[in-house]
Amino acid sequence: MATDSYTTHRDVTLLGRDTPGSPMTSAEYSPLTRKLSAFVALSDVELAVLERLHQRRRTFVAGRDIVHQGQSAQAAYILSAGWVCSYKLQADGTRQIVDFQVPGDFLGLRSVLLRTSDHSFEPVVDIEAAEVLTSDLLDAFVQTPRLATAVLWAASRDEAMVVEHLVGIGRRDAEARMAHFLLELGSRLALVGIGSKEGFDCPLTQYHLADTLGLSAVHINRILRQLRESGLVTFRDGHVTFHDHRGLVSLADFDPAYLDQTGPLLK
Repeated sequence: MATDSYTTHRDVTLLGRDTPGSPMTSAEYSPLTRKLSAFVALSDVELAVLERLHQRRRTFVAGRDIVHQGQSAQAAYILSAGWVCSYKLQADGTRQIVDFQVPGDFLGLRSVLLRTSDHSFEPVVDIEAAEVLTSDLLDAFVQTPRLATAVLWAASRDEAMVVEHLVGIGRRDAEARMAHFLLELGSRLALVGIGSKEGFDCPLTQYHLADTLGLSAVHINRILRQLRESGLVTFRDGHVTFHDHRGLVSLADFDPAYLDQTGPLLK
């Protein structure tokens, strides 16, 4: 039986609570910490290293690439607030959105390690992110191998999501494709405390969805209407509302095991 994608380990939940009298650092309560805590129970030393990785805080405006396809010698970023899309441009000027990054995600991690970015990153809304230099990242990995393993887990999870997206475009019909995409987003946002089985705020337009799911904007509009009229989900005014979460899971044949959010593997 599929594991409930909205059930996370108790340690992850505690990270979102305010504990009077306890020391608090921004990294300790950051979306990245909440996300990595689904894999490893972070120690004080590992939290201190994460704190240092969050030092270079920057803001970026919507619609202007942070990293562009083919760019080299760039930093990675830890997304703290806002949404980003990663995409590839085709020779005819069209684009395929590969994925969306939400708070707690790395931007450009693979591109840093491979030296050249094979795709672009564009903020969907104004965002806040911490810039992470390659040298700082490698030093962090040397100092805290468990943290390095957790980041490897996050990168592996991202790869698993790309595989699901490929299956969706190639094999799922339009309704199931949309349902699966919205359920995955809800699960990812729940992990960092900004989504639930009831729904989540979502700044994406129908054009974003079209470039992601390989459908036209007109088709996206029709599919969303069908899902709404079926009493499953409504996407309106920047918010996704799940009316029948179980029914949507059945329609999409959604098994969240690939997201691996059931609790720390490393204690």
